[in-house]
Amino acid sequence: MKKFKLSLASQIFIGLVLGIIVGGIFYGSETAQSILQPMGDLFIRLIKMIVVPIVLSTIIVAIAGVGDIKSVGKLGGKSLAYFIGMTLVAIAVGLVSANIFQPGAGLNMETLQQSDISNYVETNEAQEDKSIADTLLHIVPTNPVQAMVEGDMLAIIFFAVVFGLGIAAVGDIGKPVLRFFEGTAKAMFYVTNLFMKYAPIGVFALIGVTISKYGFSSLIPLGKLAITVYGTMIFFVIVILGLMAKFVGFSIFKLLKIIKGELLLAFSTASSETVLPRIMEKMEQAGSPKHIASFVIPTGYSFNLDGSVLYQAIASLFIAQMFGIELSIVQQITLMLVLMVTSKGMAGVPGVSFVVLLATFSTIGLPPEGLAFIAGIDRILDMGRTAVNVVGNSLAAIVIAKWEGQFNPPAEAEEVVKAS
Repeated sequence: MKKFKLSLASQIFIGLVLGIIVGGIFYGSETAQSILQPMGDLFIRLIKMIVVPIVLSTIIVAIAGVGDIKSVGKLGGKSLAYFIGMTLVAIAVGLVSANIFQPGAGLNMETLQQSDISNYVETNEAQEDKSIADTLLHIVPTNPVQAMVEGDMLAIIFFAVVFGLGIAAVGDIGKPVLRFFEGTAKAMFYVTNLFMKYAPIGVFALIGVTISKYGFSSLIPLGKLAITVYGTMIFFVIVILGLMAKFVGFSIFKLLKIIKGELLLAFSTASSETVLPRIMEKMEQAGSPKHIASFVIPTGYSFNLDGSVLYQAIASLFIAQMFGIELSIVQQITLMLVLMVTSKGMAGVPGVSFVVLLATFSTIGLPPEGLAFIAGIDRILDMGRTAVNVVGNSLAAIVIAKWEGQFNPPAEAEEVVKAS
């Protein structure tokens, strides 16, 4: 008799459904929230604990394996070009959608609850003091250990790339160091799979807290915004990313099937970090070489946030429509360019979507206090944009691998899907 076993994706889905039910039953209960929150936080902390060693070790191994600064520069250039292109497309799709559906038009602001956004304002003011040169300099860490402690991903990636090139340059002398990081990467992936057994409980707790705290009633006054955001995100994934996948000879539906468990996890936790190790592993299994998947995906977490910029474009026009401010084509093009720059310059900043919006509003004359009206449902919208970011970065690893002529899918196309 065949033993019945639920896949991880099925367990996560069950945790998601149960969390929604429990959150709905205990809506507004601070006791329930205080019980569930530590259970969810534990999962986030477990994953965050292993993200830095995984990113550091896998990039060092990948770059040392390439061993050629010219090849690394070529890979980085292609990745950046793709990230910028997809970011502009995502912003354009968001702007077109907001212009067509007008989610903020005719909205009575007196019926909306305002939330405190003072923390985001303070963060934005701190960021405004930094010039573009300061932002670029920040990528180069003065102390790589401090960068690892702070989880500064761009600085970690820069150090790992340089260190990997150094290992390759010294030849046989560097092989013991390379073996150490190869062992570290394998050990961390084992630990990741171990921690993922707790994922269904973490998802149950985190979604339970979200529904218990915000409920579905918070969506009613801003329902048009939520529907516009989610509808546009679905269109972007199926049509825009689908066309890009088809262009390189891959199916977006096959990709979604491969990463279905990670998508559920990213959606319910509203955290891309929770699936970073697994996405790198899955894309390598799907045919993207280790050095490409290990470099493109962590870098994309800072430079390729399609879901976030799409949301920011819609939210900007939503606020303008809500206050009755007409933005000209020139102003919307300006908004598009400013969003493209600010979304890259503030990678890794807490509450980055809100901070980017605050920074953008000042350049096109939108009232920043408008964000207080949508802060209450930001967590619900964040779940969607996180999932889109994950799909975008997963596809990026495949696109760059195809672009480099190094895509090598498994002999059995269903192997990765079964493994998921």
